Amino acid sequence: MTPFIAELIGTMVLILLGCGVVANVVLEKTKGNNGGWLLINLAWGLAVYSAVVIAGPASGAHLNPAVTIGLAVAGKFAWSSVGTYLIAQAIGAALGAFGVSIMYRDHFLATKDLNLKLAVFATGPEIRNPFTNLVAEILGTFVLLLGVFYISDINLSADNMQNVKIGLGSVGAIPVAFFVMAIGMSLGGVTGYAINPTRDLIPRLMHMIVPIGDKRDSDWSYAWIPIVGPIIGAVLAALLFMAL
Repeated sequence: MTPFIAELIGTMVLILLGCGVVANVVLEKTKGNNGGWLLINLAWGLAVYSAVVIAGPASGAHLNPAVTIGLAVAGKFAWSSVGTYLIAQAIGAALGAFGVSIMYRDHFLATKDLNLKLAVFATGPEIRNPFTNLVAEILGTFVLLLGVFYISDINLSADNMQNVKIGLGSVGAIPVAFFVMAIGMSLGGVTGYAINPTRDLIPRLMHMIVPIGDKRDSDWSYAWIPIVGPIIGAVLAALLFMAL
């Protein structure tokens, strides 16, 4: 499996399972309706675990433009490959979101609250304040990238840094899943913790496109925050990692 295909399939699985649990919890007449925030956090962590297991051996399982850019800033991933990874992640996210729209179509049609339909695809703040919403995305992604850099079974010493492959695949799927769950449970209450530009942007676009009955606008006025915030957080984590 090539890195491109691995990132595509891994991101597809991530979004299929991640947006899938939101659909299961918030849409009407599902088995998991009203399952709650804890179920969403646990399933997102397990979605990351599943995606990393699949993509890790071939691509390092970035699954997230913030991870790809953060690793490139830290000098642990080639800038020449960044575009390829980002395209693969975008295609995979589109396929995953489309899969959720097909699988839960009857439940989308049964759901009258148009905000809940949007919530399946895109994150949004509980209290709309661009500054605090942006800070929440920055801090959540900052913590995620520190995990990527430091949770490793290899000692990251100055003598062996050049031989260490940094990325989600190298730190192991289970620790990364725990990181995502911890971020969601502790820091996710403000914005719903995108911590991944593609995870929010592409499903938000799919919400605008896919036929799911009546729906509201896709809230594009907010969409810049889960794009800019994670990238800033990733760059800050990379700079701290290099400084230390």
